[in-house]
Amino acid sequence: MNIATFAKRFWGQGLILILLILLATFPLYTMPLFGSDYPLIFLQAIIMFVILTVSWAFFSGPTGYISLAPAAFFGIGIYTTAVVGKSLPLLATVAAGGVVSFIIALLVGAVTLRLKGIFFAVFTFGLVVLIKELLLFWEITVTGTRGRFVLLVDNDTIYYIIFGILILTLLTTYFIRRSKFGMAMQSIGENEEAAAHMGVNVTLVKVITFAISAIFMGAAGAIMATKWTYVDPYVAFDIRMSFLPVLMAIFGGVGTYYGPILGSVVFSYLEELLLTKFPYYYMLTFGIILVVVILYLPGGVASLIERLRQRLQKGGLTGKHANT
Repeated sequence: MNIATFAKRFWGQGLILILLILLATFPLYTMPLFGSDYPLIFLQAIIMFVILTVSWAFFSGPTGYISLAPAAFFGIGIYTTAVVGKSLPLLATVAAGGVVSFIIALLVGAVTLRLKGIFFAVFTFGLVVLIKELLLFWEITVTGTRGRFVLLVDNDTIYYIIFGILILTLLTTYFIRRSKFGMAMQSIGENEEAAAHMGVNVTLVKVITFAISAIFMGAAGAIMATKWTYVDPYVAFDIRMSFLPVLMAIFGGVGTYYGPILGSVVFSYLEELLLTKFPYYYMLTFGIILVVVILYLPGGVASLIERLRQRLQKGGLTGKHANT
């Protein structure tokens, strides 16, 4: 293999490696380069949305089941930290947030993943409201309080932990999608009845996938809770956290591995930019961008990149033939 062929084959992996190294060392040069912790805090938020979006697309992308439960699992992670954060080590608390979310998703999925279409979407959205109102009722009537104080953690620690969760999320998604289990997920999305006839245990695959996606949402909520001094059910179970990952995945392109990553990064940056520069026109501008993408790029931004790549390849091939 010559150098040109090697570079062409592995340039993507090399680019990803360089990017991961830059992200891993980002806290070391944040203050010297930018003079404040704001870029680090902003990057924490972007990584959080990447985790939520990739986790959502991991289940909903291949299976075609639209889940509106991210806010429920993210909030469970937040409340896990609020309850046990002062008695457990930080990493154990984050792991507990993922485990509790996994168990609840497993139970909910076993009951609800026999539902299809809009019924499943409505139920998962109702789950967010149900958990929020139950917690609020419990706190007001039983404990006599509303909300809890959370142990604060420094920004560097939060960054490294959420970066670690991101790596685990991406690796899990990558390897499962390329396994037999991933093929079973894809077959369910293409034709669930045909998959069942071929011997795929569709209910089991859907439940396990749904529960695995909840682990990373819960873990992200558990570490992000340490940014706030105080949380209550309305802060923890913010319904925006159910809709934003869906919109980010659609914006980037659900059908590709990198689409949800691209969508969440661009979407998060646009949100911050619009809120900062144009706060009064934020929702209007955001809505126009989404409408344009959905109408003219139904495959998301990733589909536009694929088209450009194919045109460049065609141009390269045409040039070669012309030279010949």
